[in-house]
Amino acid sequence: MNRAYELGFIIPSNVTEADTDSVIETVKGWIEGFGGVVTDTDKWGRRRLAYPIDDYREGYYVFLRMDMPPNKVSELERNLLLSDKIIRHLVVRLDD
Repeated sequence: MNRAYELGFIIPSNVTEADTDSVIETVKGWIEGFGGVVTDTDKWGRRRLAYPIDDYREGYYVFLRMDMPPNKVSELERNLLLSDKIIRHLVVRLDD
């Protein structure tokens, strides 16, 4: 049984616009590889961070809504933590 989640992540400002799309597609590939489905993609674009993260002052914000098996969320988070193209992420379970 899949549940609805929202994933928000920040791509560092030193990543080019073309590479930004490839990072988003990589994350979508991870989700689909774990048996999930991305239902909506919301690109907020480049924004100033509230505080510096690893010497970055700006980042590219992306939010994905997805349906995913609950037991695979931790594996997705592990991939996000190991990626050098994502400086912060947050996965939130949405209400049914």
